[in-house]
Amino acid sequence: MEKKKDLFENKSKTWDTESGSAQSAKGIADLIVKNIKLNDSMEIMDFGAGTGLLSYFVAPYVQKIIAVDNSPAMLLEFKSKTFPIETEVLEKDLSVEEIDRKVDGVISSMTLHHLEDTRALFSKFYAMLNDGGFIALADLDTEDGSFHSDNTGVFHYGFDRDSLQSIAEEAGFKEVRFDLASTINKPHGTFTVFLLTAVKS
Repeated sequence: MEKKKDLFENKSKTWDTESGSAQSAKGIADLIVKNIKLNDSMEIMDFGAGTGLLSYFVAPYVQKIIAVDNSPAMLLEFKSKTFPIETEVLEKDLSVEEIDRKVDGVISSMTLHHLEDTRALFSKFYAMLNDGGFIALADLDTEDGSFHSDNTGVFHYGFDRDSLQSIAEEAGFKEVRFDLASTINKPHGTFTVFLLTAVKS
């Protein structure tokens, strides 16, 4: 079987120092902490964990984080960080693979637009969650395709909130809510990032 190309191999080393990366992750983490009742008995999954920026800021509030990403290079950077809690790293591609685990929550930052089948992904999240579990997913509002300088591996130019809410509700999620997580200013435009939260009841 041909090894899949790691689209983030050349970006992994400089990811944390890229303009706004850490600040954006902290803003999303702060909003998750504000909107979700986290506690130190929770085991949560960071989907598309990358180098672990979001995990790093959420870690003090939970017991364990399972970092899931399909980029070996990004996960190497994750492993190089020191976390105050237990972490586990899984190199998985959820577009084609399953994870036979139960977690109390799924967090994610700027990963949804890299997966083609959003409906299937939300169904997988729902199946993985314990009853009462949550999702807290940050991604771009609908944009014109200019956010990325290279759209290789990008399946969605952001998301329409109403459409995404319908997908979440179809999967079984309740209490679907959107908040503005951050605003990203680029020379050619301004882009907004939402945080979608919902629960499995």
